[in-house]
Amino acid sequence: MNLSSRILPPGNIVLDLAATSKKRAFEHAGLLFENNQGVARMSVFHSLLARERLGSTALGHEVAIPHGRLKDLREPHAAFIRLAAPIRFDANDGRTARLLFFLLIPEAATQMHLDLLASIARLMSDADVRQVLTQSTDSTAIHQLLLNGPHAQSTEHADHSRADS
Repeated sequence: MNLSSRILPPGNIVLDLAATSKKRAFEHAGLLFENNQGVARMSVFHSLLARERLGSTALGHEVAIPHGRLKDLREPHAAFIRLAAPIRFDANDGRTARLLFFLLIPEAATQMHLDLLASIARLMSDADVRQVLTQSTDSTAIHQLLLNGPHAQSTEHADHSRADS
């Protein structure tokens, strides 16, 4: 399953959020999902914290993919939040995170949902993608990168170059 605008709408991209802790970032994600998808903020918050207690979702390179399962959720929802400054994400290893990709999935997650989580992790492991996510001030460009991956932009530029020749 690939990301789509239905799963990750443009309104779920937040750049340079000032959050001082993982809990504050989770609270903001809960508010975002409540306002944009109608999912109760406390359900989101508690689901994310419960998953985090099983082990940190920090991947390294200042990336984390906090995710949680929700009982009454019918389809996955995602959000991308870039923090203004990195925060400590895992008390045990001291890892920090600045690029947070939140994923909410139905409680009865299927293989498709697990594939979605894996595709997000693959995308976030790309150094060029992380650089754009860290530096870009254009939330529309970030949204397109997250939906289409890094190769969509280069293909588009190549098509324009051929048309100009």
